[in-house]
Amino acid sequence: GQLNVLLAEAGVPYDIVEELEEINDDFDATDVALVIGANDTVNSAAEDDPNSQIAGMPVLRVWKAKNVIVMKRSMAAGYAGVDNPVFLKDNTDMLLGDAKATCEKLASGVKEFYGK
Repeated sequence: GQLNVLLAEAGVPYDIVEELEEINDDFDATDVALVIGANDTVNSAAEDDPNSQIAGMPVLRVWKAKNVIVMKRSMAAGYAGVDNPVFLKDNTDMLLGDAKATCEKLASGVKEFYGK
C-alpha cells in the first residue's frame, strides 16, 4: 500500500521489491540488515510477546541477520507506541540522526572505498 507508493516516488523499480513472506526466510543468511526509519515493521515483539499491542502483526525478521544497523532520529517508540527489543539486541547497532544524510555519507564512503 503506502510503502509501495513511497518506493515508487523514490524511483525503486517494483520488480526488485520482495514481499515480506518472500524475504523473511533470507534473514538467517544475511550479513547485514540496514533498517532505515522503520520501527513497528521490524519489531520482534510482534512475534515474541503475545501480550504486545502489535502481537501477530506481520514484521520483517531483521533481527535474524548476523548484524543489524538501524537508522532512526531517536530511540523513541514507533507509531504503535511499542518499544522495540530489536534495538537492544547484541547484533544491533543504532545509527541515530538524519537517515538521508547518513545514507549519503555511507554511499560516499563505499564509493570512495571501492574507487567509484
